[in-house]
Amino acid sequence: MEPLTTAVLSGGTEDGILTALEASGLDLGGTQLVVLSACETGLGQVRAGDGVYGLRRALVIAGAESQVMSLWKVDDKVTRDLMVEFYQRLLAGKGRSEALREAQLAVLQRPGTDNPFYWAGFIPAGAWGPMR
Repeated sequence: MEPLTTAVLSGGTEDGILTALEASGLDLGGTQLVVLSACETGLGQVRAGDGVYGLRRALVIAGAESQVMSLWKVDDKVTRDLMVEFYQRLLAGKGRSEALREAQLAVLQRPGTDNPFYWAGFIPAGAWGPMR
């Protein structure tokens, strides 16, 4: 399956923004990991009786096994470095949660990025083990 980079709206136009409604209509069956590295992708709207409803829930409905999302506005350069570290560990066979944790620890050790703002904003959800 090709990586998802943008959402196609029902009218056939792209706006570059993936909404929870659009995501829930995708067929992500067999997708092992969705990474949403933009700012605040792990946040959702609080609704009575539903808790937090957002992209995470929509991606689960669509069939994604696991997700990595951000909880706050993130630094672009450090996020790029964090994702490189994360993907390298995934390629080495590490579990999804373990790979993210190790990547965060690697960023934490770099000069100038020890503040949690730089590395702690990303959370894993869903399946935690190595990908097939």
